[in-house]
Amino acid sequence: MGKLSFLKQKKFYINLLVIILLSFIVLWLTIKLLNVYTRHDKVYELPDFTGMTTEEVEKTYGKDYNFILIDSVYSKTMAPGTIVQQDPLAQSKVKQGRNVYYIIVAKTPEKTNMPNLKNLSLRQALVLLESNGLRVEGLKYVDHFARNAICEQRYENSVIKPGTEIVKGSKIMLYVGLGPDQQKTQLPSLYGVSAEDVQHTLNMAGLNLGNEVFTDSDSIQHMKVYRMDPPYSKGAVNPGTYVNVWYHSDKQFNFEKELSNSLREDSLKYAAEQSALIGTTTTDIDTLSSDIEENYEDDF
Repeated sequence: MGKLSFLKQKKFYINLLVIILLSFIVLWLTIKLLNVYTRHDKVYELPDFTGMTTEEVEKTYGKDYNFILIDSVYSKTMAPGTIVQQDPLAQSKVKQGRNVYYIIVAKTPEKTNMPNLKNLSLRQALVLLESNGLRVEGLKYVDHFARNAICEQRYENSVIKPGTEIVKGSKIMLYVGLGPDQQKTQLPSLYGVSAEDVQHTLNMAGLNLGNEVFTDSDSIQHMKVYRMDPPYSKGAVNPGTYVNVWYHSDKQFNFEKELSNSLREDSLKYAAEQSALIGTTTTDIDTLSSDIEENYEDDF
């Protein structure tokens, strides 16, 4: 008999068919079991756990997700022990049993050491304070030969020594030198600056943040300055001057359109104030108004 004579036997084809059928069955079962194991196509929208305690999330969602604490931070606005951040973010599409990493608010305030700011320049001192998690309470200018040099650092009205342990976020009052000539400082333009950056911008210019007025109801991230007093057009003011600011939400206020009008109004107001002092005529004011308007059209 030849080597390929089995091809003529009916039994061979029956066995081949059985093998093919069994292979398909095994493959189908493997795919089904794999889908069950990996929960294929079964995803859930992750809830927002912010503000909840570890005990609350474990009790409510412990069967659905695996919660892992990775860090804690101090916050003055949120209750100790509550979740302040999560990964994946809320509303993410995840599978059941997914690891959820979270950060909670520390139950005890985070502390840092007070840096030595004395004799540093104002800019250096501000950067060093921020890097240590501290804030500026205000700038007080005093007679000193070195302009914008830090003469003294105070916490809660008392001199604080370098190396003193202090709660992060604490406010430090800086006493700054006026210099021999006691020159004025230039007002920075705050128009369009976010509420979160206003104080830093003013402090860097040697000025203080005064009253804040929030015209709209919105989150702080959307608040931007649309008015300041003294106005930007005034130019130079005494170091340490308090600047009042008014905010609008960038979702409810067209800054590109309105800022030029605000700047023009400030300039005209200042020009009118100066005219009373130097006797400028109405014609001169009108001419100045035209010049100001042309300049702002160029700027915007």
